[in-house]
Amino acid sequence: QVQLVESGGGLVQPGGSLTLSCAASGRTFSSSAMGWFRQAPGKEREFVAVISRNGGTTYYADSVKGRFTISRDNARNTVYLQMNKLKPEDTAVYYCAADSYASRWAVRSGESDFDYWGQGTQVTVSS
Repeated sequence: QVQLVESGGGLVQPGGSLTLSCAASGRTFSSSAMGWFRQAPGKEREFVAVISRNGGTTYYADSVKGRFTISRDNARNTVYLQMNKLKPEDTAVYYCAADSYASRWAVRSGESDFDYWGQGTQVTVSS
């Protein structure tokens, strides 16, 4: 079992930065690939970024590539999402998720690939 708690959301102006954190409890964090998804009002949840179990592989949605960075600290059981150059269209509830079946270097981006989910944290980009 993995329990995930996101934090760090809030209101930020366009062009600003924000860092989300996801703290995990349970023994399987270091053996799980970790991902971030988001859901904007009236839209379906979409993939944002994923990092492999050992941190050696990352993959991003085209919409955030070059602006967002995912990282993890297995000693702290935490995964991060550094978001720079934020745009109003980045406004959404951001969810952390764990893929406990991923192999060491692998990453997957399908929502159904992830078996544990956090409750989400709101990010609003507005002036």
